Amino acid sequence: MSVQLGMPQPREDAGAALPSVPGARPADAPAGLADRYGRRATDMRISLTDKCNLRCTYCMPAEGLEWLAKQAVMSAEEIVRIVRIGVEQLGVRELRLTGGEPLVRHDLVDIIASLCSNHPELPISMTTNGVGLAKKAAALKAAGLTRINVSLDSLHEETFTKLTRRPFLDQVLAGVDAAWAAGLGPVKLNAVLMRGINDAEAPSLLAWALDRGYELRFIEQMPLDADHGWTRRNMITAAEIRSLLSGDFVLSPDPRARDGAPAERFEVRRRAAGSDSGPLLGTVGIIASVTEPFCSDCRRTRITAEGKIMSCLFSREEFDLLGLLRSGASDDALAQRWQDAMWLKPKAHGMDHVGLDAPDFVQPDRSMSAIGG
Repeated sequence: MSVQLGMPQPREDAGAALPSVPGARPADAPAGLADRYGRRATDMRISLTDKCNLRCTYCMPAEGLEWLAKQAVMSAEEIVRIVRIGVEQLGVRELRLTGGEPLVRHDLVDIIASLCSNHPELPISMTTNGVGLAKKAAALKAAGLTRINVSLDSLHEETFTKLTRRPFLDQVLAGVDAAWAAGLGPVKLNAVLMRGINDAEAPSLLAWALDRGYELRFIEQMPLDADHGWTRRNMITAAEIRSLLSGDFVLSPDPRARDGAPAERFEVRRRAAGSDSGPLLGTVGIIASVTEPFCSDCRRTRITAEGKIMSCLFSREEFDLLGLLRSGASDDALAQRWQDAMWLKPKAHGMDHVGLDAPDFVQPDRSMSAIGG
């Protein structure tokens, strides 16, 4: 069987019982999606598709990837069932829909409506690149979507096109505004800074977001690009991001508890001559997965578009849930598989313990688009 670009080979035990290994989940383990280190996953990320209509340099090669066959991807009914098991049996309390690009699924609104009907109290958010969002924002809100995250790395057409390899900045900006108008707030923006490309734009991007009431989060570039060109040396670190912003803004820790969130939040005030105590403008977040990892309080569980459980974004081991579901397994059997997989979650991704260029860190086979953020 050929291996698709950016995708790991299926496990030989797909659809079978999890392997019996030292450290396997004991019968008296805590309920829910607990692991060996006392963490419990309550935040579920489920990818609706591996397809994407952008070709971001930090994620995909210019020619794109070989997409999954339609039958390999979870159907709407399978997605709804897996989420129901997570919520009703395993303690999931938050749901994030991801991709690829979830907006390319023709049945996206129907999926959200079904999830909301089954779990009216469940917060449902979505991460999107914003292309096409302007046309769908109102329908997504009406279906029950709670809020939205939009990727936006630059406000300049030339830079945006260089990073995404597509001239769609106007569509993305229109989508951001449409999401706000539809009530999908707080609208959060995700920006990855690339050295020598858009890093100098950090202050102006933050000023733009603050003026409009959007919540900007800067994200360290992670080793999840399909080209495997990432190096720690070339990455813009969280410390550098704070330094880039410090010329125009004063950042102070947000007094609200982080509560397992990936972003460390800072209150933002404009820096003025002779004073660092101007009015509060809003907040900014920094997700420092590489240099300031938050593994010890990770509460996330991930399901890929073809129904594989990933206990960690950087995991090289995954377990098949969809194959078990399609074999006729009961909800209890699916829940058991999910619990067993999460019990084996690693203590940390390990990038903080290696050298400057992370020579000992083995990058996952999947790119970000093939995992779901």
